Amino acid sequence: MSNTSTVRVNAGVPYDVTVGSGLLSGCGSRLSRVISPCRMAVISDSNVAPLYLKTAAESLEAAGFEVCSHVFPAGEQSKNLTTLSGILEFLAEEHLTRRDCVAALGGGVTGDMAGFAAGCYLRGIRFVQLPTTLLAAVDSSVGGKTAVDLRAGKNLAGLFLQPSAVICDTDCLKTLSPEIFSDGLAEAIKTGMLFDRDLFWQFDNARQNSGIGELISRCVRWKARIVEEDEFENGPRKLLNLGHTPAHAIEKCSDYTVSHGHAVAAGMAIMARASEKLGFCQKPVAEEVEKILVSNGLPTGTDFSASELAAAALADKKRSGSEITVVIPVEIGKCELKKIPVTGLEELFRAGLEG
Repeated sequence: MSNTSTVRVNAGVPYDVTVGSGLLSGCGSRLSRVISPCRMAVISDSNVAPLYLKTAAESLEAAGFEVCSHVFPAGEQSKNLTTLSGILEFLAEEHLTRRDCVAALGGGVTGDMAGFAAGCYLRGIRFVQLPTTLLAAVDSSVGGKTAVDLRAGKNLAGLFLQPSAVICDTDCLKTLSPEIFSDGLAEAIKTGMLFDRDLFWQFDNARQNSGIGELISRCVRWKARIVEEDEFENGPRKLLNLGHTPAHAIEKCSDYTVSHGHAVAAGMAIMARASEKLGFCQKPVAEEVEKILVSNGLPTGTDFSASELAAAALADKKRSGSEITVVIPVEIGKCELKKIPVTGLEELFRAGLEG
């Protein structure tokens, strides 16, 4: 497959992210080069399983893996301790051992749930990622962050567990709705905002010139560099949270009816406008961000008030005592971390909402 590319992630336990067309039907053979055939528990959701579970299972079985599967209801509303408990009970009922493996087949929620379950079952067994959404491909399947939502807020319970391999079949993206596809575009645009001005401007509809596999690989290479430098998010990796403080607040305020990618898009626009208004960056950064988001079908704001968002963000895991770390755009392709008092969140959000 000449259109296949591989990105090496040199984390504490290195692994490869393989991107290309038609990879799912050969995932068993590829995984058998990394993991000796064993029991493989494939975790998926009710949207993805009817489309891809049979293909993945047949490939794994052909390569010598003994496959069992668990499917949970699709949606962010399932990213909770009840669903996690169901997965853990399933792994125990299937008698998986420490030599066995969990496979996450799906988007970001599935990757989080399967990875978290693998990380705490028997104090940790191996897992692999088979992302089927653009958001999972460009971001959440790489780097080892897993989490579930609590009533108090998003991603408040979790752990780090790097996958043993990531295999991204770009053909799976063909079945995504435009809305779900654009969720992934938001995270890819975020990568350009953070590190790569040329990548950012590729999302201008007049300038798009790269295939989806190339786009995914480019985003993964940037994320790999950050993960290699700061695997457990003690420093530079916090930059990847650009837009996420308001985004997580938007998700929580909406009872998770606003998708993560759409919330991140709104969050980036809010932070860009706030950064301009408070003097951290110069015009026309906010205008450029808004233009790219709108041209890709993404929102640039929210109907929730600054006070509502600030109250929701008080439970954000990026908070440390009376301070919270936010990511401030300086220019396209460059952002900085800034600690602010939690009492300043409402003012920050208000500046970003008003522009």
